[in-house]
Parts: sequence; C-alpha cells; structure tokens
Amino acid sequence: MSGIRYKSSRDIEKMRSAGQVVSDVLAQLRDAVRPGLPTDELDRMAETAIRRRGGAASFKGYKGFPASICASINEEVVHGIPARRRVLHSGDLVKLDVGVRLHGYHADSAMTVPVGEVSEEALRLIRVTRDSLWMGIRAVRIRGRLQDISQAIQEYVEKHGFSVVREMVGHGVGRQLHEPPNIPNYVDPQIPNPVLLEGVTLAVEPMVNAGVAEIEMLPDGWTVVTKDRRYSAHFEHTVAVTRGGPDILTLGPHDPGP
Repeated sequence: MSGIRYKSSRDIEKMRSAGQVVSDVLAQLRDAVRPGLPTDELDRMAETAIRRRGGAASFKGYKGFPASICASINEEVVHGIPARRRVLHSGDLVKLDVGVRLHGYHADSAMTVPVGEVSEEALRLIRVTRDSLWMGIRAVRIRGRLQDISQAIQEYVEKHGFSVVREMVGHGVGRQLHEPPNIPNYVDPQIPNPVLLEGVTLAVEPMVNAGVAEIEMLPDGWTVVTKDRRYSAHFEHTVAVTRGGPDILTLGPHDPGP
C-alpha cells in the first residue's frame, strides 16, 4: 500500500502508551463536563494531564492550531477551538478530541459527551455514532479491505436515519499525527481501497450529523459546522491491525467498550 507505514510490535506498544494517556485524559475531561464550564478550562486540564505523563499534545501548533484539544459544541462537527467565551450549557453536545505524542508516536481518540439534560434525538445520535465506530472497528482485519470499515459505518448510520460527513475522514496514525491511508466513513469506488496488512495503525472516526451530511468552515479557518446547523457527533479510536484482530490502542479502563 503506497505511503502506508507499517509498525512493529515495539512501535505498537509505544503507541499504546500514548493511547493510554489519551484514554485517561478523555475520561478526566468527560467527568469534568458540566453546564457553565468554559471550554478553555477543559483545554488547560488536558494539557496539564498530558505533560504530567511525559507527553505532548499532538494538536497544539499542528498547522497553527492554537489549543491542546478540540472541543466542538452542537453543530460544530470537529476542530472547535476551546475558549473562555465558549461556555457549556445544559442540552449541549460537546465533542472532545485528544491526541498525544509520547516516545515518538501519536495516538488519537474522541468522544461526544452530553451536557446536563439533552434531547432524546441527541442521545440517539450519540448512541448511533458510538455504535458505528464499533461496527467499523469490527471490520478491521488482516487481508480485509479499507472500505470494509467505511461500509460498516455508513450502513449502520444511514439505517438509523442519520448522515455521515464525507469531507472529513479517518486516517493512518503513527510517527505522524496524520499518515496514509485516509479512511472515509462512506463507500466510494473512486477512493483507493487497499488491503489491510499486519502493522497498519488507523484512527477510525465516524462523524455523524443529525440532518444533512453537508458541512461548512467557519471564518476562524478551523471549526467545521453542519450546513443545516443541526447537531453532530464524533467518536474515534486508534486501532492496530494484528493477527489477533483489531487492537484498540486508546481503549482504557474508563471506556466500557462495545
């Protein structure tokens, strides 16, 4: 597979170390979420926790991104910038995306957290998006195809009446935060569909909209929002392709799994 970087078992263990920091930080952020909390407090909390573990925030400074985490609220799909003025309110959905570099390798994971009392549709959107991630992960196997992951996610999401974002995709991850291959959350015969081999490491990340799939970029040049301004949800894990099946490097004791 052109451009794809294969990892040794030692490389994968280094990524797992980074992944466990990511998992712990996400659990800490999830537990801190409450109405009235400015998102820049979540950012400071994450940076402190990452540094205490000897890591560095993968996102800070990446192509000029100004924060350690992404905190995207409601119609914000991804890449929301934490700020003092961005305060959480009951009924919000906040997407928390964390990347950590440790021992020369990155791991990347995200979750969507309800704030206070949220609508039944919002809860259903969270459940379907999270479950679609697990559908995608179950499709990760040696000699399988990349778009087996895409198909599993798309079919599950659309069966439940929601839309997958097409412009934003999952990706390879390792020594670089973003490596080949791209992992779309939908099937397109025009997109490369390589065979998965042992040692490939992937950030699988469905981004799912309650309404239309179309998105827009805000003037800050980072924050991506749904075109119809309805809610979006996002979940992500870093996964290694191994002989024993998908090895989830960002799965920690705080994550109940599928």
